[in-house]
Amino acid sequence: MSPFFVMSLLFGLIFGQAASLCAPSEYTIHVEKRECAYCLAINTTICAGFCMTRDSNGKKLLLKSALSQNVCTYKEMLYRTALIPGCPLHTIPYYSYPVAVSCKCGKCNTDYSDCVRERVRTNYCTKPQRLCNL
Repeated sequence: MSPFFVMSLLFGLIFGQAASLCAPSEYTIHVEKRECAYCLAINTTICAGFCMTRDSNGKKLLLKSALSQNVCTYKEMLYRTALIPGCPLHTIPYYSYPVAVSCKCGKCNTDYSDCVRERVRTNYCTKPQRLCNL
């Protein structure tokens, strides 16, 4: 093996996580309830970006648990609650949503993350829109 290849391999193994571009990113969630008069546009942060992944050439020799790829996911998050305007009294007018404080590259946890790519754009309003200012 050439010295350049060995140095490149060592550099990639040592600084692979540092080369990842995973960070909180601004995102707008549109929320509406059937009973309420308005759609609420909420500005929040989500984890988004690129994470280094090492894909093994010997996939058939490894267990499935060893083949998981790293994704950009929450390291620290908090929840906020917004009030949806124009709701009748019998309706609960609150919506809680996550706010990414910090992010990391790691395995996707389906308890609080959507681990598949969104296929259909459903983040829009069908009712008059109000902006949530928190």
